[in-house]
Amino acid sequence: MKYLLKNGTVVSGDQSEKMDVLIDGEKIVKVGCGIVSEDAQVIDVSGKLLFPGFIDGHTHFDLEVAGTVTADDFETGTRAALAGGTTMVVDFASQDKGGHTLKEGLEKWHKKADGKCSCDYSFHMSIVEWNEDTEREIQDMIREGITSFKLYMTYPAMIVDDCDLYKIIKKLNEYGCFAGVHCENAGVIDALIAEAKAEGRMGPENHPLVRPDTMEAEAVHRLLVIAGEAGAPVMVVHLTNKKAYEEIMEAREKGQKVYAETCPQYLLLEDSVYSRPDFEGAKFVCAPPIRKKEDQDCLWEALARGDIQTVATDQCSFTLAQKAMGKDDFTKIPGGLPGVQTRGSLLYTYGVREGRITKEQMCRLLSENAARLYGLYPRKGIIQEGSDADIVVFDPDKEDVISAKTHAYNTDNNPFEGFALHGGIDKVFLRGNLAVENGKVVMEKLGTYIPRGKKQI
Repeated sequence: MKYLLKNGTVVSGDQSEKMDVLIDGEKIVKVGCGIVSEDAQVIDVSGKLLFPGFIDGHTHFDLEVAGTVTADDFETGTRAALAGGTTMVVDFASQDKGGHTLKEGLEKWHKKADGKCSCDYSFHMSIVEWNEDTEREIQDMIREGITSFKLYMTYPAMIVDDCDLYKIIKKLNEYGCFAGVHCENAGVIDALIAEAKAEGRMGPENHPLVRPDTMEAEAVHRLLVIAGEAGAPVMVVHLTNKKAYEEIMEAREKGQKVYAETCPQYLLLEDSVYSRPDFEGAKFVCAPPIRKKEDQDCLWEALARGDIQTVATDQCSFTLAQKAMGKDDFTKIPGGLPGVQTRGSLLYTYGVREGRITKEQMCRLLSENAARLYGLYPRKGIIQEGSDADIVVFDPDKEDVISAKTHAYNTDNNPFEGFALHGGIDKVFLRGNLAVENGKVVMEKLGTYIPRGKKQI
């Protein structure tokens, strides 16, 4: 199919300019002023912003965790993502402990995702055991298009110790790859949990108290000292607070290459949500936890300065019934929130419209930087000739209110319930297919696995 988008404002990470865009098949074939095509379907996008398709580099679909499975699998999750302007997700495949291989983990996640996705997809590979066999498999993963990895400094089933952390990030760097790391001090968190339980404190209001900002910042510091010794770049995923941010900036001042990611919940929610009555606080349990207003302000300022490279979601959704598994013990509440459908509209409404960031910065945070980080640029992340025709037609005047009654997630709750939106998705093109019309998904399961190259940032 051939489309000609007329009179829209094309947004890149550097500038915004009123231009036409010609799509032929899966690719963008021309970008400029006054384009004419006799055989293309012309769509007038006057007054609209044209963003490169959003890329979410941190999702968890169909994930077994805390004795249950996330409410959204790859079918429902990627449909919600597409409705929100996300044309590609990078989910987390995982090696299992107990002698399992990276190959087995990748095959397991392909079975979960292949043929079910409504947006394009790839995987990071989580490494939970390091040995000679795992080391040999790194090159196999690269051949499969996996060039970024995930490491955990917390969670018993996932954690790697400092010795292996050093070995892994050093070896990944030798291959031109890098790891995103979940930074929390597992030992102190366990001690704080034991204290809370001994004192009979079992409600969700205790969740942020046993996972304090200091223990995130300590783990970030430790990671960056180890990465500095290894001479390797790393990414701090889901950055939540000022103390951890300051650790990143100190390492950068020493010349280290450190990437950072944050999420909408850390920009827009405060830790008072955990104290809501009637177990309402359980809806917001995630790790690391939501922090304080001063941390929000710090993160917004960091976005404006370009100190944080990308805003992802850490999408990991559960129903209220699943959250109720921790009714009598907050440590048994499955941790995670939905977010893929509203990320772009929230960032525009509370970032661009309020003057915290520019629309060009929004483009970098949601599209361009992720494409560069994850080896997708310039196939993804930019509207230019030769790139995939992944285009978000964004209406800056569209108004809406977030509600679990109308969202596309397979959940009965939304952490941003009642948030007003001023700016929203009009249309989404996925590799040249008009997949979202008037904010509604009209073509499903067109997503394909995208092998990735090395980072370009």
